[in-house]
Amino acid sequence: MGGRLTRVFRTFNVESRARREISKEKPTPAPRHPTSRLDELADRPEIQEEIYRKDDRFLTLLKDVYVESRDPPVRVKDGGGEHLPCKQEEKRLTKLGHLGDLDVKKVPKGKISIVEALTLLNNHKLHPQTWTAEKIAVEYSLELKEVNSLLEFFIPFTVQEFPKETRKAIKPT
Repeated sequence: MGGRLTRVFRTFNVESRARREISKEKPTPAPRHPTSRLDELADRPEIQEEIYRKDDRFLTLLKDVYVESRDPPVRVKDGGGEHLPCKQEEKRLTKLGHLGDLDVKKVPKGKISIVEALTLLNNHKLHPQTWTAEKIAVEYSLELKEVNSLLEFFIPFTVQEFPKETRKAIKPT
């Protein structure tokens, strides 16, 4: 309701108000602040003369100034190469992938792809005696501590199907 009311007032007599504003000769300027009088003082010829006049005393003092600067010796920081890779990371080929060109083909050692993570979690869930944490760590080049954490905290989803006779049917009313 409020939107309709404000729209009515906003669009009321728009054309005549616009014509009235356009037909004005010149808009009235806002009142000047007292500090804007400095611009008027700069237009005076004696002030301009004072600005551009060279003072011999200051020039002689300026000529006596001599600045000499030297760069400090460059120090080589120990451990400065921490952010730069000293050698290329070792990579391994991924085990699986059904997306073809979209799959990740090479993964750095110590890391796994999403497909591999889901596969190893599912394998461990289905066959925990065969797929132990030690075997997974060796197979995927991971640390045993990280594999144990992965198996403890990440659980893959399970799909459960309920038999048809136990499902409640929605009766039309």
